[in-house]
Amino acid sequence: MKKIKTTPLAPQEFEVEQISDNEANIMAYPFEVGYAISLAHPLRRFLLSSSVGYAPIAIKIEGAKHEFDSVRGMLEDISDFILNLKEIRFKLNNDATEAEINYSFAGPCTIKGADLSNDEVEVVTPDAPLATLNEDSTLNFTLKIAQGIGYVASEDTAVEVADDDYIALDAYFTPVRSATYKIDNVLVEDNPNFERVIMNIKTDGQISPVDAFRNSLEVMYAQLAVFNSEISIKAPATIERVEESPDLKKLTTNIDSLGLSARSFNCLDRSNIKLIGEIVLMSTNDLKNVKNLGKKSYDEIVDKVQEFGFEVGADLADDVTTALKKKIEAVQA
Repeated sequence: MKKIKTTPLAPQEFEVEQISDNEANIMAYPFEVGYAISLAHPLRRFLLSSSVGYAPIAIKIEGAKHEFDSVRGMLEDISDFILNLKEIRFKLNNDATEAEINYSFAGPCTIKGADLSNDEVEVVTPDAPLATLNEDSTLNFTLKIAQGIGYVASEDTAVEVADDDYIALDAYFTPVRSATYKIDNVLVEDNPNFERVIMNIKTDGQISPVDAFRNSLEVMYAQLAVFNSEISIKAPATIERVEESPDLKKLTTNIDSLGLSARSFNCLDRSNIKLIGEIVLMSTNDLKNVKNLGKKSYDEIVDKVQEFGFEVGADLADDVTTALKKKIEAVQA
């Protein structure tokens, strides 16, 4: 029988699976049917379009006037050089939003991304190739690097460069290489129709996947904030997360995990006791007064709770108790 609700269930679980420095899975659940995609799709759009990154917007190369020119002694022509440059990802230091950096190289040498790092800028793709110089060649150039979002065509970056000696570049600022999501089902109180969203985020190293996700949330909130100018929206009560407490995770485990006999489990279930933490918060008298719970069942529950690492009626830390009570309220709602 479907339960009549007045408000949809709000997700309470959030997990981060760090796959590498530049890749992570971010999971949230449980969502009502259809709610997961309603959240995941716009977040993906914000991740790909609104994440702040860095890119070269213009370059001035000694001896070259345009992108179809060449430099004596350099294997690559200027167009290939610029294509290689676009594959190198920069990150400005000291919270700078723009920089103009001079470089000078003498051959013979092979120039890679790591050779462009200095006190002003960090290159997060150190192995990316840039150019190859022969023994009697030199390469002197100046890069303009800026902070931005999304993609900006060279026609627009040219407006930012006053010097005609510079070649304007297409700027791809977005540090998020890919953002995908999948949705699967999770079980909530014997109902398998709730949903979990798993977002996979890969970045180029300018920013971590978690920071990129955090930034996309900030952008989403900022876009929605316009409605509060005329419509006062009261945010629903949220469950405080006690991230560092392993006890809270155990206390919010379903009583199924205790391995109780059918009689003991049914007594608790009929009294709408779903979580191990509910038993721990009860006094011994409260537990004894559970309807139809005999002494044998009482002793079994107490023993099982002790095996799980807790005592009935135990004093828990204040922050754990507060978070646990809110979790219980959400489950029973």
